[in-house]
Amino acid sequence: MRPRRVTYVASEKLAKTSSLLPSNRNRSTFVHALVTSLGLLRTAPNAPPSRVITILRPSPASRRDITSYHDQSYVDALLADSPGPDQASCKEFGLEDDSAPFPGLAEYVLGIAGASITAARELAEGRCDVAISWDGGRHHAHKSQASGFCYVNDCVLALLVLRRAPPSSSLSSDPGNLRKKSRVMYLDLDVHYGDGVAAAFRGAGARGQVLTLSIHHAASGFFPPSEHSALPDTFSTVFDPFTLSLPLHAGASCTTFARVWRSVDRILAAFAPDYVVLQCGVDGLAGDPVGAWNWALGGEGGLAWCVQRVLDSSAKVLLLGGGGYSVVNAARAWALLTSIACGIPLALDTPIPNHAGFPMYAPSFTLDVPAGNIRDENTDEYLTKLDAIFERIAETLRNQLA
Repeated sequence: MRPRRVTYVASEKLAKTSSLLPSNRNRSTFVHALVTSLGLLRTAPNAPPSRVITILRPSPASRRDITSYHDQSYVDALLADSPGPDQASCKEFGLEDDSAPFPGLAEYVLGIAGASITAARELAEGRCDVAISWDGGRHHAHKSQASGFCYVNDCVLALLVLRRAPPSSSLSSDPGNLRKKSRVMYLDLDVHYGDGVAAAFRGAGARGQVLTLSIHHAASGFFPPSEHSALPDTFSTVFDPFTLSLPLHAGASCTTFARVWRSVDRILAAFAPDYVVLQCGVDGLAGDPVGAWNWALGGEGGLAWCVQRVLDSSAKVLLLGGGGYSVVNAARAWALLTSIACGIPLALDTPIPNHAGFPMYAPSFTLDVPAGNIRDENTDEYLTKLDAIFERIAETLRNQLA
């Protein structure tokens, strides 16, 4: 088997820019510092043959890149010169409350978008099999509205790059599966519904080419409010098998994720994507301030297990960041996922190396993010219902794509 080629998109400038975001102050700096201190970005002479990693400094996005999805007037407001957008523009474009303008916003928008676009282009142009952009994953931004700490939807911009890419040779070379266009799947693991990405492709004429699936917490009053965050009604006349929602109840644990992953595998098999954009939000991990789930980093059904399942598919994969409000747990998680992508998975009890952020990893000073004691409210009855729904969806996809 050919070594998995991994591109890690990062730079000191990007880390400083990403760390400007008020909801995630300095998170990017912690993430890249831990990944570096663990030696994951070094390819030693005696490194295993499966480990081929390239560090790539991204270029900032251009206005043209961003307006490939976002409205021009909204982009003008985001990139306005100091002192930034006026009060009327802020109200019109959702630049208020948790998405208010902040110093460095224009630089932030161009930097985050540029990082994920750079990563997607590396995949599209065949230079890697896995691309990583932990500073991306801003899935709530809409075409002309900021929302939920998200100002630019880099997920959508990356999906558009991959939608224009040629089909994967591993899939298109199959005589029974000749394709003229690539298939791209977006899979969202953030505790919040990926509403901005779903809205971008719902009924957008990309049927059969882009499929979105969001696994998220759903409860009355939980952000973001959306009629589309519920379980799909496969008998509805407006049911769309290419825009999917998989809501979980409070306390979702590794046991629940191991169970629902059968549904994810069914969708992956039925859609057979050339590329997967995997949003790895970590705000569902135990200990995150959001407090909705009880997900662990390791073990069957853990975040690392789920990501490994996607990496083991035949698709090329773009790993993005996302939510995660415990800075050190986000760093732990994305460092572990980086090691898995590189084919050298670190043990959960790996000690945190002595580096600038070391004291913040108390009291365990290890890589693990274990489950807590929250009760899992996802009953066998609910999960059985969910399983049946997604079996019907997989069958629908197979029929429509035949």
